Amino acid sequence: MVFKNLLRRKVRTLLTILGIGIGVAAIIGLGALADGLQLGYGAMLGGSKADLVISQPNSFDISYSSVDESIYADLDAMPEVSAISGMLQGWSQTEGEPFFFVFGYPVDSFVLDRFQIIAGAGLDEPMGRGMRGKPVLLGSAAAEMLNKSPGDIIYLTNSAFRVVGIYETGDAFEDSAAVLALPDAQELVGKPRQVSVYYVQLKDPALRERFVSRAERKWPDYMISGIDEFAKEQSMTDMVRGYVWAIGGLAIIIGGVGMMNSQLMAVFERTREIGVLRAVGWSGRRVLWMMLGETLLVSLGGGIVGVTIGWLLLYSLSQNTLFMGLANTTLSTSLLIQAFSVVIILGLVGGLYPAWRASRLQPVEALRYEGGTSGSKVRRLPVGGMAVQSLFQRSLRTFLTVGTIGLTVGAIMALEGTIRGMAQSMESLVSGVEVMVRQADISDTELSVLDERIGDKIESLPQVQSASGVIFTAVLLPEANSFFIVFGYEPKEYAIKRYKIVEGELLTGNRQIILGRSIAEALNKGVGSTIELSGTRYRVVGIYETSVGWEEMGGVMSLRDSQILAGRPHKVSMYAIKVKDPGDASQVVDWINQEFPEASAALSGDFVDQMPDFETVDGLMGGISFLAIAVGGVGVLNTMLMAVFERTREIGVLRALGWRSRAILRMILVEALLLGMIGGVLGIGIALGLVALIQMEPTIGSMLQPLWEIDVFGRAIITALLLGLLGGLYPAYRATRLQPIEALRYE
Repeated sequence: MVFKNLLRRKVRTLLTILGIGIGVAAIIGLGALADGLQLGYGAMLGGSKADLVISQPNSFDISYSSVDESIYADLDAMPEVSAISGMLQGWSQTEGEPFFFVFGYPVDSFVLDRFQIIAGAGLDEPMGRGMRGKPVLLGSAAAEMLNKSPGDIIYLTNSAFRVVGIYETGDAFEDSAAVLALPDAQELVGKPRQVSVYYVQLKDPALRERFVSRAERKWPDYMISGIDEFAKEQSMTDMVRGYVWAIGGLAIIIGGVGMMNSQLMAVFERTREIGVLRAVGWSGRRVLWMMLGETLLVSLGGGIVGVTIGWLLLYSLSQNTLFMGLANTTLSTSLLIQAFSVVIILGLVGGLYPAWRASRLQPVEALRYEGGTSGSKVRRLPVGGMAVQSLFQRSLRTFLTVGTIGLTVGAIMALEGTIRGMAQSMESLVSGVEVMVRQADISDTELSVLDERIGDKIESLPQVQSASGVIFTAVLLPEANSFFIVFGYEPKEYAIKRYKIVEGELLTGNRQIILGRSIAEALNKGVGSTIELSGTRYRVVGIYETSVGWEEMGGVMSLRDSQILAGRPHKVSMYAIKVKDPGDASQVVDWINQEFPEASAALSGDFVDQMPDFETVDGLMGGISFLAIAVGGVGVLNTMLMAVFERTREIGVLRALGWRSRAILRMILVEALLLGMIGGVLGIGIALGLVALIQMEPTIGSMLQPLWEIDVFGRAIITALLLGLLGGLYPAYRATRLQPIEALRYE
């Protein structure tokens, strides 16, 4: 009977399944990305055949870890060690791929044995050395995607490399990347004489404790860990999983409201049918299980559709991008269990109240039900036309539909306000200067690497007063359970003066740090105390305040210290340039862009708008907005269709009294637009409340400073109206097609 009931209402069933499926697809797609990243790291580290890994402690990810090459000789001389290999992992950009993994190894590394050459030659083979240009090995997936063969040229960021060979490891993560000789990789990512980790092979596993004890005494600033332990500590995977639950959770919540709405409509639509069942002896419990069974079946259908959509999306992406090893489209058992657990819980939560309501219907009252109301006295507002009265009479349906629209609009609005706040806060970096310079052709400002010699040449210009090098990076801060943003400046440079010191003093030398007020209070740190970052202690000499939350959750140290921390000696992320005469700023920008093709200079007023980070964020926002509108739109469409079905006899009466199709169309559309308007107002409240709730969290919350501009509110209302209009258009058209006689006979 459950199957028959669902098949009798195919449109409602399909729309509900689709709404849930879109949410599940988001969980599947992002979850597979996180799983692929975790499996890739595990396979890469496990396949190294190393016993131990030496890394920088509390690094956000392997790519952020920096270990100085100077320890290699001492490591190699230790009696417990059989073999050692450095490895540098970093990001680059290549043809059509904004984020492309590169790995650097010594050409005689024992780790390279796992890279099976299937075409061309290895990095250290005579054939490879005989080719002109810097050699690079491409993974099989990368070579296929980029259409490269041995002998071809490939550009990584701004550098040309010669493909000398194609390799396979069996790990999609590594097969979607490139392998370079370590010196070439160090030059490419701007980390001279640095590696991300050292792989250590021991002569005997029994020597592990002795080696670890000696190494920790000799290099207390580094972390020595096992392969599995190190793989689990990578925070990049946790960050991606956070996106899974944030984005997927949003879609599921919106879909859940749509599910409850749909099931309540089913109860109203089948009130007389339920009355007949109760009259012939069905117990309330049996009715409850019937309705709950329908909900669970719809949820499972949504799960199956979502998994299918998610897999198709992954497959499509795997054919068009190499991002984070997306060549892998295998869905793990744990991810499938996770997705279906969510839909089952969704089915229970979304269907429990409608099922309970159905089980409480009394047979006599249910049999007297005529559609549209419960048979009780019709409630009317003292004001408002027919559309308002109709929404008020069906208050529960109205409330749930408005909730769907409000959640959709609120999520989009909160995201937009937060992103605008981030853009505004980034303008603090350019305060007081006229020109900003970063590396050209990069996909993220954090990847920007400029040589200090560029700054020296810029500062020698007669128009320039100061060229302040700036470096920033992030490290994990276990005691605050968050990440910590580090900014590096020369203590006497012009740009550092923008930090307003409220306690203590500005930097005067190395191994010092000034902390933002927020992080200082969170860690209970004051002037004279110390803070440990990635194994190195720094003395707090001052506390500063800015108008930017994320700056106050970090600290400022000397440029030299930050370069050591980031593993980028003699490199900076960007330059802040003070021009003697602001009228000469454009001339300085033109000179820099012409003289240094590897750099990108812009006037400070244009710099933030040109940052590649916000192009990525805009793309992410577009994807989330599309997802939310798709799920919310399906929910509104479902609800409005149910409203038309529920009021079939009412519409028949109106048509019999002489109402034209155009009047019916207008009535339904006005209702849909009213729902959209009310939902938009509710969405604004949800957005403000959601951001305020997040801001209550002492670490991440203090970084969020949304910017609520008038057009953000306007867009929220327009989005809500469009949701109502698009959701009501087809149901309104369907209502106009009802013939009076058929509508009056509708039961």
